[in-house]
Amino acid sequence: MSLRLTNTLTGRIENFTPLSPNEVTIYCCGVTVYDLCHLGHARSYISWDVLHRYLIWQGNKVTFIQNFTDIDDKILNRAYKENCAMSEVSERNIAEFHSDMNALGILPPTRMPRATKCLHEIVSMISELEKKGAAYSIEGDVYFSVMKHRNYGKLSGRKLSEQQHNVEGRVTKKEEARKQNPFDFALWKGAKDGEPSFNSPWGHGRPGWHIECSAMVLKELGETIDIHLGGSDLIFPHHENEIAQSEVATGKKLAQFWLHNGMVNVEGQKMSKSLGNFTTIRALLEKGVSAMALRLFVLQAHYRKPLDFTEESLGAASSGWKRLNTALNLGFVYSKTLDWPNLNSSTQNVLNQKESTTGDSFSEIRQRFIDVLNDDLNTSAALAILFEIARPLKSLTNKLEQGEFKPIQGIENTNMHKRWETLVELASVLGLKAEKDAKELIRSTNDIDQTLISEAIEKRRQAKMTKDFTKADQIRQELKKQGIELIDKPGGVTDWIKS
Repeated sequence: MSLRLTNTLTGRIENFTPLSPNEVTIYCCGVTVYDLCHLGHARSYISWDVLHRYLIWQGNKVTFIQNFTDIDDKILNRAYKENCAMSEVSERNIAEFHSDMNALGILPPTRMPRATKCLHEIVSMISELEKKGAAYSIEGDVYFSVMKHRNYGKLSGRKLSEQQHNVEGRVTKKEEARKQNPFDFALWKGAKDGEPSFNSPWGHGRPGWHIECSAMVLKELGETIDIHLGGSDLIFPHHENEIAQSEVATGKKLAQFWLHNGMVNVEGQKMSKSLGNFTTIRALLEKGVSAMALRLFVLQAHYRKPLDFTEESLGAASSGWKRLNTALNLGFVYSKTLDWPNLNSSTQNVLNQKESTTGDSFSEIRQRFIDVLNDDLNTSAALAILFEIARPLKSLTNKLEQGEFKPIQGIENTNMHKRWETLVELASVLGLKAEKDAKELIRSTNDIDQTLISEAIEKRRQAKMTKDFTKADQIRQELKKQGIELIDKPGGVTDWIKS
């Protein structure tokens, strides 16, 4: 079965075939960089990261473009509030974005253009729309005329004639007087006094939100792309407007497939700052929530469905991740180079047991994994397969913990090792990778592994932040047994030396 995806444009699940064989072009709507990323961003970018990883794993060359909106009223208002430049707010939050995405294990996009770096392309596209009679200017503002796109509403299913009454009462008399149609939207906004602005044929101002993405798609990927991604809240008006202005400007279809993820609810209510249930990625991680547990939590629900965030559901995902992480860690801790132990002579056959999962069966498991992801990225079913693979490994790990092993060679040729390799391979397609703790520093190697020490220090920092001082002290003592002495410095910085 080939990859099948739900195309918002048609409302159907369709076979996905890229425009060029084994080359996939993707545009993902990025963040407006005025604040930290929230749980909704995590949901969206984790889902699309799986699509990105899966396409690569299937042998495709993927060009994945994700933008930054660094010109916006929200950024401007934050700059006024903080008494700083708009660029300062943008640069700070771009850096924070990268920090959060790295923590979640999101593959870096191929390129990440910014609106401020695409002004020439934005102005060129607006000028082209003017030439075609689809844009008109009024006192420094430029609007797109939705009536010039005969299929306006084809993505959202909204017809202008049916939506007219919904606009009444929400458009000011001044706007109504300026626009030819209440649905017309701004391509260029004339600068107000004191606002940062850029020069253009229509005077100083800045681009509208919708035109930014259209210009960046054209610049980075061309007139027609394979897949356009975003949250379901962007279907109307943002993506509808993107389609209208791009297709009028180029005369070509903007995207073959439009994919949209469902929204995040908190305790059954829509997440919003006004309701006080707003949660950032940073806050969750600093509370000690594992980044991989958060990934697993997101992937338990189909990307198109709403995701309900509760402490209980996150706790259940954390417990599930702990079991999966134990199995993933098995080969890292007990690899051949570190004398990965085998069972003692009386129970050696466990690793080479005549289990139903032979080499051929592992191929069958891999095919089942492919089949469920081909079914509109069914990550919930894919996770179930991972837990199925992990179950015997978890049982073996319990025996390891009980000290029933002695080091011998040749484990890499056993069924159990092949099982672990399959688990690691398939888990990586979902972006799940083993997380290690201080205990594994002690038992894995006598050599100093600075990465593992840094991870243990971070676990200790998180424990201290959540006032779990018993765990924090336990990590210190475990490192001390390994010959690593921690040094707490002012400002919350922890260094270490070999004692």
